[in-house]
Amino acid sequence: MLSDPAEDPGFSSSSPLTSPVDESDHSLPHPPDLKEQQSLPGLDGKPVRWFDADRSEPYTHITPFQEQHDTSVEFFYKPITLTALGVGFAILAYVAMTQDVLKEGAEKQRIGVYAVIASFLLFSMLQFRDGPFIRPHPAFWRVVLGINLLYELALVFLLFQDLDSARSMMKYLDPNLGKPLPEKSYAENCDLTVKNVWNAIDIFCLAHALGWFGKALILRDYWFCWILSVAFEFAEYSLQHQLANFAECWWDHWILDVLICNWLGTYLGMKACQYFEVKGYTWRGFRQSRGIRSKTKRVISQFSPHDWTTFKWEGTASFGHYLTVVLLLAVFLAAELNPFYLKALLWMEPDHPFVIARLAGVFLCALPAVRELFQYVNDPRRAVRMGQHVWLLLATIATELLAITKWSQGQFPEPLPRTVRWAWTIGAGLLVLYPTVRFGIPAARRYLRRQQHNSKPKSA
Repeated sequence: MLSDPAEDPGFSSSSPLTSPVDESDHSLPHPPDLKEQQSLPGLDGKPVRWFDADRSEPYTHITPFQEQHDTSVEFFYKPITLTALGVGFAILAYVAMTQDVLKEGAEKQRIGVYAVIASFLLFSMLQFRDGPFIRPHPAFWRVVLGINLLYELALVFLLFQDLDSARSMMKYLDPNLGKPLPEKSYAENCDLTVKNVWNAIDIFCLAHALGWFGKALILRDYWFCWILSVAFEFAEYSLQHQLANFAECWWDHWILDVLICNWLGTYLGMKACQYFEVKGYTWRGFRQSRGIRSKTKRVISQFSPHDWTTFKWEGTASFGHYLTVVLLLAVFLAAELNPFYLKALLWMEPDHPFVIARLAGVFLCALPAVRELFQYVNDPRRAVRMGQHVWLLLATIATELLAITKWSQGQFPEPLPRTVRWAWTIGAGLLVLYPTVRFGIPAARRYLRRQQHNSKPKSA
């Protein structure tokens, strides 16, 4: 897995060296003095081991701090936009002028598409605004944002094509695609025996655990991960009439997936979050590090978090928090279900590089996106607008869902079972009933009391 997220306490602070400053950022309140932010991590300045930390104590909530000076290899933090332009244009000119050695037709077209993508990502790296993360480098997360934008533009283009045309276009990317795939069910022999359980263990079990390790790093909330894990299994139950690979044995759903793979990944991910949360971060510059070993260790530490913020979603604190948690749960479920439908409609194997690249890309995009969403919900005075990562990721998931809805017409003729329809109706009713009882009725009572108080005549 790539490096862990590194967070900047400024929500959208732009790098003065490699990215332009957004004019709207001048309207934001200035951050407090740097000396006030340098609270000692741990308990009275002493680091606390992550496995001994009491999660309810205030010393676990480390106040993020900024670097006083450049703490990395100085060359990578200097403004090199013109140099990058010259080097990139030289490479582009060399490849374009020596294309006569390539075959005519598809190969030159493919090279041209790669050149367009590389040019766009170079522009993204140099000119996009910074996000909430600064490690390993803000430019890395700008490239991630550029990849997300390219994927969104490709989805928008495919959205206007019919399913047969989309399948044909996928053959340009991989000639092996465009062939129908057999439907595979995992619920043929559901006897709870050692042999059946052993046969069900494959490489996808490791993928499950790694996926939930990543989700824990993104959400940073134990209960949220558990709710999402159970909700996904119920979604598989309700959609197995459309996708055969959603049909699994009961022990595969609840024992192998939820209690073993998902729990193991979530547990390790939350332990990693707890370790990052109480770890004391002391950064020294490259020039201040003495010796080759110390300098090497400093360069490697560039790929570790700069600081860590705990997420407390507080879904029952207010109606706004409740709505945010429900919408985030729905978006995560859609992001989990979309690749299953896309690979089934576009005829891709589960282990195809495109499927793996999509999962890895969404993971990288979700790291800063959820951080921006948390800042937007919990600190509206500093986050005066929704961040670019979360905005673009929401658009990407919605575009995927729209394309799946369009291409699914006539592909899944079996109607929605009555039990599934009733289950989703009851679930939606409970989602509406809870905020009505928890927030709506108390708010109505307070409103009526204010009206009665205002209607009473004032005494002399």
